[in-house]
Amino acid sequence: MAYRFITKISLGEPLNRILLRGNSWQLIKNDIHSVARNKSQKLLSARHLAANKHCLCRLFSDKSEKSSKEPSKSKDSKATKDEDSDYTLKFRFELGDYKFNRDGGGKGGKKPNGPPDMQLLILGNVVAAVLLYMLYTSQYKEITMKEFFQTYLSSGMVDQVEVVNNKWVRVRFVPGSQIDASHAIWFTIGSVETFERNLEKAQIEMNMEPSNFITVVYKKESDWGSLILNSLGWLIPIGIMIWLFRRGPMGKTGGGGGVGGMFGGFSQTTAKVLEKDIGVKFADVAGCEEAKLEIMEFVNFLKNPQQYLDLGAKIPKGAMLTGPPGTGKTLLAKATAGEANVPFITVSGSEFLEMFVGVGPSRVRDMFALARKKAPCILFIDEIDAVGRKRSGRNWGGNSEQENTLNQLLVEMDGFNTQTGVVVLAATNRVDILDAALLRPGRFDRQIFVPLPDIKGRASIFKVHLNNLKTEIVINELARKMAALTPGFSGADIANVCNEAALIAARDLNKSIMQKHFEQAIERVVAGLEKKTQVLQPEEKKTVAYHEAGHAVTGWFLEHADPLLKVSIIPRGKGLGYAQYLPKEQYLYTQEQLLDRMCMMLGGRVSEQIFFGKITTGAQDDLRKVTQTAYSQVVMFGMNEKVGQLSFDMGQQGEMAFTKPYSEATAQLIDEEVRNIVQDAYQRTLQLLEKHKDAVEKVAQRLLEKEKLDKEDMVELLGPRPFAEKSTYEEFVAGTGSFEEDTTLPKGLESWNKEQEKDKDKDKDKEDEKSSGRAAES
Repeated sequence: MAYRFITKISLGEPLNRILLRGNSWQLIKNDIHSVARNKSQKLLSARHLAANKHCLCRLFSDKSEKSSKEPSKSKDSKATKDEDSDYTLKFRFELGDYKFNRDGGGKGGKKPNGPPDMQLLILGNVVAAVLLYMLYTSQYKEITMKEFFQTYLSSGMVDQVEVVNNKWVRVRFVPGSQIDASHAIWFTIGSVETFERNLEKAQIEMNMEPSNFITVVYKKESDWGSLILNSLGWLIPIGIMIWLFRRGPMGKTGGGGGVGGMFGGFSQTTAKVLEKDIGVKFADVAGCEEAKLEIMEFVNFLKNPQQYLDLGAKIPKGAMLTGPPGTGKTLLAKATAGEANVPFITVSGSEFLEMFVGVGPSRVRDMFALARKKAPCILFIDEIDAVGRKRSGRNWGGNSEQENTLNQLLVEMDGFNTQTGVVVLAATNRVDILDAALLRPGRFDRQIFVPLPDIKGRASIFKVHLNNLKTEIVINELARKMAALTPGFSGADIANVCNEAALIAARDLNKSIMQKHFEQAIERVVAGLEKKTQVLQPEEKKTVAYHEAGHAVTGWFLEHADPLLKVSIIPRGKGLGYAQYLPKEQYLYTQEQLLDRMCMMLGGRVSEQIFFGKITTGAQDDLRKVTQTAYSQVVMFGMNEKVGQLSFDMGQQGEMAFTKPYSEATAQLIDEEVRNIVQDAYQRTLQLLEKHKDAVEKVAQRLLEKEKLDKEDMVELLGPRPFAEKSTYEEFVAGTGSFEEDTTLPKGLESWNKEQEKDKDKDKDKEDEKSSGRAAES
């Protein structure tokens, strides 16, 4: 049986008197636990105790009541006393999360589930200090020195003034004066000498005798108010910092051997461990079948290592995924995490770089320690170029920290044993800036290049995205048409086209997505948003029409120019007009093909010169492309006779080039040859458009009328193009062996995601063959 009593304290009674009141509790304890009293009498004592208003305690006993059926123990007073001594009286005092327990003898302690809440205690102290300061300041009333002289000194009620700390003056009044005594009057002074001089002057003006001058007392007192305010000025920021450290990642206990406490969380890795399905499968990845096979093989290394070890092969330690942006490197990693059936640890390269020195190497160590614990697993480092840049040898500021992090990464990867079952994958689109030590075999054994998809790959990617869209068109046919219209598109661009088509269809309240919506989406992605509200002056609109007509006609009558799909004078993006072409899947270009492309780019500028006799700034982008193509022919491709068969690195756009890999004379020769190439292309384009001036006029007038022309309109105006061209999916893939992408798996990877069952009979036969061979040798 247990009793629990709760009583109250009067607010004016000190707490220590309650804590020392042990004799009262002893009497109550003896009364409750007396075996001679029955249950009803004990309950009555409990009610009387609960009615007490002088204390706040919890008295309880969890010992069961002794039965009166044991006469031998009830008669023995000594036994009763021993039994009664087993009962204890407990007192508990609570303040927030802090608990003080008192067990009869006065033993105190914290609650068993943890230490007191320090934030609550600090907050309580701050609130108490503020309240004390407010109480302290409420007893004083501040006035000005002028008010003191005019109101209080002139009334004759001032007995004396006290100059405290040479900063402020407290006014003492004559006893019995009619002044509110609840507030002390005070005012501040600039200097003691000035105050004394003004006080003496005021009393002389009041015709007071020097013997009757008020008394001036000088005191030194502790200014607790200013002390509290000054303390709060630096205590509050420190408290906020401690609170942030405890609540943020820095307050977490370091893992993987990291240091805990205020700064321990920085050394803890931020890598995420994915052990559940994330919803991305290899069926969602298309257009990069070769890279998929490589990744599948890495998963097969972890699931079935014996398949490779039996042949003496070593499991690769890592692979580097490289390629242009948007080709699906990170998507491949997500699909690996979704189907590997092993822990997948992912981290970004930028998470190793922090403002504190030593954090990057510590996080690298902690990350690899986590990978070893989760083995077999896959560790994926995205955007590794953030931490894997080439070491320059110039340790300036953060560059030194980045190099230390890279060094630790190299050590951890080189220290791996192939039997640990950890495969490291990394992704970057800037493999040219990575350190050579990071790319060597033994760290990243394989470099998997993920290129832009070809026409078959684009068709496969369109099929993946079209499965989630509502359209009445056959998906296979639509995917092939869209693949032919989107040369050079990456997987991310294709996903954007499909999403834009759905948005355009929904904007017009269509029930399904149609072919025209996909074509509008391609225009949106290639040229930008259509600006129908942008107003062009009639002269500007006419200039844009003839400019675009010059491009279209030039490309129509040049053999190696790309086929025209659409031309428009409706402003899109930053341009006032645009022409859409259908380039071929081509990887090698001849000099004639490059020259035809340059002529097509110059068609707009030449058309302006022919029809208006003046040129505008609209050809700036065309001239930039022409200049880049001409310099590439001379500097990189070796297509100039005077410069010769030489190739120099031009450098990437935006990079600062302090030196050139050739002399000044060679540079002057290159400039002259580039200028000659561009001039020849301009003259050739001028002759072509002079010959087909009527065709340019027709196209320009039709553009002014309709603002947009398709290929059918061009055929109507100019007749069929005099050169053969490819425009359909079947024509593009003809001669490649198949219409679809080859997705067949090698025999060794057909069960890449499953652990192969060991054939015990085969193993036994192998062992028997080995033993018989040894016997024959002996």
